[in-house]
Amino acid sequence: MTKGNINVSVENIFPLIKKFLYSDHEIFLRELISNATDATLKLKHLSTIGEAQVEYGNPKIEVKIDKDAKTLTITDQGIGMTAEEVEKYINQVAFSGAEEFLEKYKDSAKDSGIIGHFGLGFYSAFMVAEKVEIITKSYKDTPAVRWICDGSPEFTLEETTDKTDRGTEIILHIAEDSTEFLEESRIRELLLKYNKFMPVPIKFGTKTETLPLAEDAAEDAVAETQEVDNIVNNPTPAWTKAPSELTSEDYSKFYHELYPLQFEEPLFHIHLNVDYPFNLTGILYFPKLANNLNIEKDKIQLYQNQVFVTDEVKGIVPDFLMLLRGVIDSPDIPLNVSRSYLQADGAVKKISSYITKKVADKMASLINENRGDYEKKWNDIKIVIEYGIISEDKFAEKSDKFTLYPSTDGKYYLWNELEEKVKPNQTDKDGNFVILYASNADEQHSYIQSAKDKGYEVLLLDSPIVPHLIQKLEGSKEKVTFARVDADHINNLIKKDEPAISKLNETEKETLKKNIEEAISDKKFSVQVEDLDSTDAPFVITQPEFMRRMKDMQATGGGGMFGMGGFPEMYNLVVNSNSEFASEIIASENAESKNSKIKYALDLAKLSQNLLKGKDLTDFISRSYQNLNK
Repeated sequence: MTKGNINVSVENIFPLIKKFLYSDHEIFLRELISNATDATLKLKHLSTIGEAQVEYGNPKIEVKIDKDAKTLTITDQGIGMTAEEVEKYINQVAFSGAEEFLEKYKDSAKDSGIIGHFGLGFYSAFMVAEKVEIITKSYKDTPAVRWICDGSPEFTLEETTDKTDRGTEIILHIAEDSTEFLEESRIRELLLKYNKFMPVPIKFGTKTETLPLAEDAAEDAVAETQEVDNIVNNPTPAWTKAPSELTSEDYSKFYHELYPLQFEEPLFHIHLNVDYPFNLTGILYFPKLANNLNIEKDKIQLYQNQVFVTDEVKGIVPDFLMLLRGVIDSPDIPLNVSRSYLQADGAVKKISSYITKKVADKMASLINENRGDYEKKWNDIKIVIEYGIISEDKFAEKSDKFTLYPSTDGKYYLWNELEEKVKPNQTDKDGNFVILYASNADEQHSYIQSAKDKGYEVLLLDSPIVPHLIQKLEGSKEKVTFARVDADHINNLIKKDEPAISKLNETEKETLKKNIEEAISDKKFSVQVEDLDSTDAPFVITQPEFMRRMKDMQATGGGGMFGMGGFPEMYNLVVNSNSEFASEIIASENAESKNSKIKYALDLAKLSQNLLKGKDLTDFISRSYQNLNK
């Protein structure tokens, strides 16, 4: 057996970093500013615990472009480095000074906000620079040093008198293929993308500020202006503060800071803050959604210690909450080496579960605090709640406390209220609680009215994922059946205290059914003769409940998250044997007149279900005008 150490070819390190470590070259700026932030926060910690006998002051990070010299410079006022520390932290690839610092001060520095992990961020500079200089002076009483490397394994390190104040300058001599990073607009774009909420102020140029006039200034006095630092970031974003420190206006202001092009106010927010068994902070916002499942997703931003990572948070945020907006920040989220995307990990599942629970708890508190306001917002949040019930069992278990079921009369029920107030009057012969609902109040108006006339409550469940919600509820609730108000006729589903007395005998009913089947000769319709109230319509078209549901689920799929196969068109034509129309058909001896009346009644029934289209609709209108003339 042979043992030994694996050798790394130094000559190949930089080409590998440049080509494969980071998915996008623009990441270099995020990494270098993260290092500058760490250097500043290290000094802050050391001065706090008394190890650094220096004035911390109000340090900032500065980014400067010199287009003539083709350089980009990042300067911090942090801890700086001695020559020995440059040898240790810069000349050793993948040796993390941040990790070493956190280990040394693990008891006191765990909440310091230090970012680095892998010891590779600095080398991202060589993705865009042909040469990199470091000029650094430690907070300790040691000379400043200059380090220079052109991307080869060779470097120079020497003392310098060019720097007298503490901190570090990283000077990138930008390569010919990366001159885009000498444009102010490009650097500003990257600073706002990756560093907008870094915990140390970042200066990029200056701006003109108007000084206020004195109270006793003359009317024609001209205000003076001055040049001030242009700070491009917000070092203390709302999620870093305690909820008790924030007002509703603060949350609204932060929402528009995150999404400057969103003009509508969010409906409400959820402030996340947990420190065990993982660290996570953040704020989630509910935008107005209505029934829009196609709203743009991937709008929740993921940060790690206030450094932007990605807005593709699938995995850490449950799928049903991807419709929300906001920020999540956690130092415990496992990332790949380039900090560009999530890695599968048990902590991710725990965080996802926590977010699910937090949202459920927030919903329950909102409806308890102000039910009237919650009901007003229901149409704009229901799609998220319903999707959560379908996709997350833990969320579904809590959902009865805050899921509303609106009626076509504008009332709102919680589940326990449905069982208490609606169930006693809507139970079938098998003891099932039959919930009638409409998916479109206008199209199904006649069916709704018919059900209400019989004393039934009709819910209005009109979101695009209701077919899947119903399937979930029927599977999780004991002895509950949903029936759309225009599906198989409600008289078949619900017990009537006094069934309608039939006006026709069985022979007459058979004759009636045969006459209608011969007249319509359409295999899509299954004729059913039933004893309904004399005031009910003579013909009612319904769909078999199972087939209607399958078609609804097919329609909501469309190749998306619930795609299903095609289903044939099948309908029930329910004929009211107690209507005057039925008696007239039985009594009629003129076959042509009888068939004409049957077809006309069928057209009316089709029209009520929006099934009369194209040539059939044109012919129906023509016949109707002819009848008017007669």
